[in-house]
Amino acid sequence: MTLILGIDEAGRGPVIGPMVIGGALVKSDFESKLTELGVKDSKKIPQNKREIMFDQIIKISNSTDIKVVMPEEIDMAVESKNGMNLNWLEAVKSAEMINELKPDVVILDCPHPIPSKYETYVRELLDNKDVKIICEHKADDNYVICGAASILAKVIREREMAEINAKYGEVGPGYPANPVTKKFVEENFEKHPEIFRKSWATYKNQVKKKKQSELSEF
Repeated sequence: MTLILGIDEAGRGPVIGPMVIGGALVKSDFESKLTELGVKDSKKIPQNKREIMFDQIIKISNSTDIKVVMPEEIDMAVESKNGMNLNWLEAVKSAEMINELKPDVVILDCPHPIPSKYETYVRELLDNKDVKIICEHKADDNYVICGAASILAKVIREREMAEINAKYGEVGPGYPANPVTKKFVEENFEKHPEIFRKSWATYKNQVKKKKQSELSEF
């Protein structure tokens, strides 16, 4: 029986909190069970239903894997001088997942503008260079196994953000355009550096404003 692994992420864009990469591994004849559950792209499922599906997906899957990539590691990749960036960081984490779970087929929701380039990068990192890879944009919409992976990633990202909200106060969803998040960044960027992606323009702009304010005082 063919083992199929779907991989997707949640939280690429936020200035606060981690990016989460989810992986769901199932036997090919179990994909229909995910479809029966109504599994699809996590963005199209209400939060309370995602939480329920999270446990159901884990029960159906042969194995699952979730990688939580913290802001510090994201900043290191984004500001790297050796060619690393957020896309390639996601590729590295996805390759680690593939090597650990050993699927026959991998379906990747591609973050890179050119899927073939992203696929090549991932394949170079694999122990098994012959594994079949399907790398597409909107794979979480087109393949139920990627939809399952997106739900795993989204739920864990939301749980991580709930912990941040409980510890630091109302931070919003973490996206720069959100008014609550924007206000929190403006008021707290120096107080809680561990939760921010300092390589994001939203954070850097606050640092820049502070420096300009300090210079104007002289």
